Amino acid sequence: MSTPTAQLAEAGVSIWLDDLSRTRISSGNLAELISSRNVVGVTTNPTIFANAITDKNDTSYDAQVAELAASGATAEDAVFAATTQDVGAALDIFRPVWEQSGHVDGRVSIEVSPDLAHDTDGTVAQATQLWSTIDRPNLLVKIPATKAGLPAITAAIAQGISVNVTLIFSLERYAEVIDAYLAGLEQAKDAGVDLSTIHSVASFFVSRVDTETDKRLTAIGTDAAEALKSKAGLANARLAYELFEQSFATDRAKALLAAGANAQRPLWASTGVKDPALPDTLYVTELVAPGVVNTMPEKTLEATFDHGVVTGDTITGGYDEAREVFAGLAEVGIDFTDVTQVLEDEGVAKFIDSWHDLLTQVNEALEAQR
Repeated sequence: MSTPTAQLAEAGVSIWLDDLSRTRISSGNLAELISSRNVVGVTTNPTIFANAITDKNDTSYDAQVAELAASGATAEDAVFAATTQDVGAALDIFRPVWEQSGHVDGRVSIEVSPDLAHDTDGTVAQATQLWSTIDRPNLLVKIPATKAGLPAITAAIAQGISVNVTLIFSLERYAEVIDAYLAGLEQAKDAGVDLSTIHSVASFFVSRVDTETDKRLTAIGTDAAEALKSKAGLANARLAYELFEQSFATDRAKALLAAGANAQRPLWASTGVKDPALPDTLYVTELVAPGVVNTMPEKTLEATFDHGVVTGDTITGGYDEAREVFAGLAEVGIDFTDVTQVLEDEGVAKFIDSWHDLLTQVNEALEAQR
């Protein structure tokens, strides 16, 4: 009997887990999720690694920290060593998935340092370092969709590095991300790089959009404003999918696809609901379409498995309704451009905070060992 997650996969959605730790790898839990929950990839970020490495109940990093302390490693060195080891191990577990999917899935993402979010050259340098250090063809290097990140995306793609573009909130920025990807493919083609080896996903954040928009709708307080709650995130994502369809149907994109390139798949990120009044699977069941990735925290993954999902396409055909949501938001006074800029700024800041918390705690662990 087909499970709900299997049905979701059959509908064209690639299920990725938004979490990773050494214990999850060594215990066999990750392999179990692949076999029982149709998980075909993993995403990580600084917050995820901070939670894993600093977990007082997880001793799996202790031996490596002691070894690094003895070698005189800095906190940055230690975090780089620990995270690249975890991602490399996860990539090896996913290697059969990568092969069976024709190199589409079986992907694991690792992010460049959040301190580089506004540093193009630094981002390219670290993306290159991560790519060469981990040295697995199914790796994705995460680069944020900041203004400085856009040329870094192009440069990384041009080198043949597969990229997960993260922290996308607005359609305008998403259009720039697609352009950066296509420009990178064009440069790679000119340089003789095999385009079929380059993969990319564009991580479009969903629940955070509702959190920020709903807060503003509550402040407005009218019936019209209240009626628009919990609708902006889905409307934004649906119009992003429309933009994806349109962008990869252009002559420019079709020429690259004909030369062996892969379309940059939309990835739904931030899919755990923030409002407890909402169904746990809201950002899964309402965002089903062929060729998308949905990266889920484990709670959302289990809710999807337990409660079932809508297996038909719930995105295409909903574009006019999505535009009506945005018209309604404008009518009640929501400045959505400001919403998405605030979310981008907050997203970068949160990852920087998590990164520095991680460095501080790892430094303390190193000093304790010394």
